[in-house]
Amino acid sequence: MVQASFHTLRSRLAEGVPAGGCDDAGARRLWWAALETLQQALINQSDQPRGVWLAAPLPALYAPSLISQLRGWVWAPESIERLTAVERALPGGGAQTVHRFDRLSLLDDDGDDPFLLVITPQLQVALALHGPTDQRQLLMRCDTPTLSEALTLIGHRLRKQDPAQAMALQQELEALGPLHSEERWSDRFWPQVAERLTGMAPSITLQAAPEAARAVASDQEQELSLLEALTHEVRTPLATIRTLIRSLLRRRDLPAVALQRLQQIDVECSEQIDRFGLIFHAAELQRQPAETTLARTDLAAILESLAPGWKDQLDRRGVSLCLDLDPHLPMVLSDPSRLEPMLGGLIDRTSRGLSAGSRLELVLRAAGARLKLQILVQQPKRDGGASADPSNHGSTQAQVGPVLSWNPATGSLQLSQAATRQLMASLGGRFRQLHDRSLTVFFPVATDAELS
Repeated sequence: MVQASFHTLRSRLAEGVPAGGCDDAGARRLWWAALETLQQALINQSDQPRGVWLAAPLPALYAPSLISQLRGWVWAPESIERLTAVERALPGGGAQTVHRFDRLSLLDDDGDDPFLLVITPQLQVALALHGPTDQRQLLMRCDTPTLSEALTLIGHRLRKQDPAQAMALQQELEALGPLHSEERWSDRFWPQVAERLTGMAPSITLQAAPEAARAVASDQEQELSLLEALTHEVRTPLATIRTLIRSLLRRRDLPAVALQRLQQIDVECSEQIDRFGLIFHAAELQRQPAETTLARTDLAAILESLAPGWKDQLDRRGVSLCLDLDPHLPMVLSDPSRLEPMLGGLIDRTSRGLSAGSRLELVLRAAGARLKLQILVQQPKRDGGASADPSNHGSTQAQVGPVLSWNPATGSLQLSQAATRQLMASLGGRFRQLHDRSLTVFFPVATDAELS
């Protein structure tokens, strides 16, 4: 039997569904809203969800609690497949050992539209984008006959492509036991997708726009979609490598030099995971700006807890770090879980490219109804007495797409000032960059009336 393509599978999901009327940008927004809705439903089912998921052409699930618990299979382009070759070379296996998903290659006629099938004891759902230009649509099927046929097509394909994986999928499905089918899940799904869409900015306004403006908006939407996919695909193997490294660090029989190198790899992976995570969130905010719920946050305590890791990072660059925090400062309103990587991103942004011997000083002071956090830069003097900073002027930054900028002097790719300002605003902060690399962020002080 000829291997079933994902184009055939999407066509089967579209049977009996009216043709769509979206452009590609609108369909992509529907896809992201659908993914968020489905993932939240899966997370709400159980603290330790069980099940399988199958996706193409990239991993569709991104919630850590899901990709670490559910068993998955991802069909990806060979160019992306090569990115994970290092995973399989490491002791302990490949991505399936940690994130529990295996990678397989796409066929030439599979197409580029995303597909996701999730099977758990409580919920079985297939999602896909389908349709030609200007007739794009989001497909969601949860009826038993369609899902059974989809699984049959995938099973035939796996048996042709990798019989061992076909057997593994069959065993995982049998281990789930009886399935409770929620064929009326669509009654809840579509309203929730609509609610999420209300928080997403459309790529074009409701007013009539010139064709050139529509083209620019569509191009930007595609750039953001690609950036989100790439950051996700970079972070996944890095997280896998980091987890494998940490499993090796628990061993007692490794020489000291090997442990030291493994620790360095672990730190570098963590830094890049956080860096690409910030880029992902910046792109997400551009496509889906939404209000963030802020909570009482002890900013001083966060700075003190993160400072040792920052010092180690800066020591490798020959840069020192000093904290100057006023005692007994009030709490601020922010999102602690997202604030930590953002603060690390500011440290990286400020210190990247600094000459050895430079110094960063973190100053936290009360400023009326706000706390003022300053990251001040002190650099060694040259013989002529001038500060040595080849990249201290914003004019050297070249914009690269909607959220990134590139510094030709250092070869550094980082978030643009506009994207950094938007990310910080979503965390309650007001960001201001100074010409000498120093920066200031103001956070609103939490009052007694605010709930944590």
